[in-house]
Amino acid sequence: MKGRGVSIIGAGMSTFGEHWDSSLRELIVDAAVKAIADAKIEGKQLQAIYGGCMASGQFSNQEHVGALIADYLGVNPLPSTRLEAACASGGVALRAGIMAIASGFYDVVAVGGVEKMTDVSTEAAATALGGAGDEEWELFQGATFPALYALMAKRHMLEYGTTEEQLAAVAVKNHANAAKNKYAQYQKEITIQDVMKSQYIASPLKLFDCSPLTDGAAAVILCESSLAKKLCEKPVNIAASSQASDTLALATRKSITSLNATVVAAKDAFTQAGLKQKDIDVAEVHDCFTIAEIIALEDMGFFPAGKAAKATEDGLTKIGGEIAVNTSGGLKGCGHPVGATGVKQAVEVTWQLRGEADGRQVKGAKVGLTHNVGGSGATAVVHIYKRGF
Repeated sequence: MKGRGVSIIGAGMSTFGEHWDSSLRELIVDAAVKAIADAKIEGKQLQAIYGGCMASGQFSNQEHVGALIADYLGVNPLPSTRLEAACASGGVALRAGIMAIASGFYDVVAVGGVEKMTDVSTEAAATALGGAGDEEWELFQGATFPALYALMAKRHMLEYGTTEEQLAAVAVKNHANAAKNKYAQYQKEITIQDVMKSQYIASPLKLFDCSPLTDGAAAVILCESSLAKKLCEKPVNIAASSQASDTLALATRKSITSLNATVVAAKDAFTQAGLKQKDIDVAEVHDCFTIAEIIALEDMGFFPAGKAAKATEDGLTKIGGEIAVNTSGGLKGCGHPVGATGVKQAVEVTWQLRGEADGRQVKGAKVGLTHNVGGSGATAVVHIYKRGF
């Protein structure tokens, strides 16, 4: 990675779920205070804040979230900036914080992500989320995100013979991991039969193939690496940070069984880190729908095109398999407060590399990866992390 070294010295998150008694500001303060305490620093040592949040205006009637975060953390007059890239808002905020330190502009910054999604109706939430795609050519025509990802799944089935049972295997694995995560929205294991019996949302995707609406927040403290060694016993170093874009509308892409933004971002990230896919011990990938995890694993080169579904069915992506994927439970099991997801992924990988992931710990994990997607793939952010101790 170019520039100065950047490390994570603190990580924290709220529980994910339906927080009827907590506000947007309470969720982000909860996560941020935990991250600051974990870093063993004081708020006055921060130099800037970067926050990911997709649609607080539509979900909570609250814009100007950057200023709100600084206000309720009691760290004014620090510069505090909100970043939006649909469901990749958290990943983009993390990348902004990394670049701020790598460039030499700051030494210590906080990165957070938050979304409060359950205070509006399901229909209103679907409309807000639909803005992550092409509003004119997709949402206005009735193509919500389950429909768009169903099109991807249908095409993947046609080209590679992927089955609905293999999609279900993704959900079963991720729920098994979430059952061991005290922060997860769904701490309950499910079976292939449970998934197959759930109602269709957009064929072939069923209810249990889809991530839920979620309230939650996550935060990390970033620090210049030489300073991090003085402040932290177990720093996690950023080995790569990459972002790429694609067309907003699904219909204008060359392929709908691959997200080119993920392909480009992942290739660049592996080049930056000087690593290969076999070097990754644990990966948090963007499984907003079960087909999304399968496509992500293929796009990033963990499995050849058309092979990730069978690999999942065979248990190669479980903890203890070839690569542990979505140990937190992923978006499917842990929950998907869209602005927070990219930062939550970094929190999980940090805990894994520090050996602090409780009952879902990947033995000897030294290198991790996070993959955060905006919309149906118009934005993709990939980060690679190394244990720094």
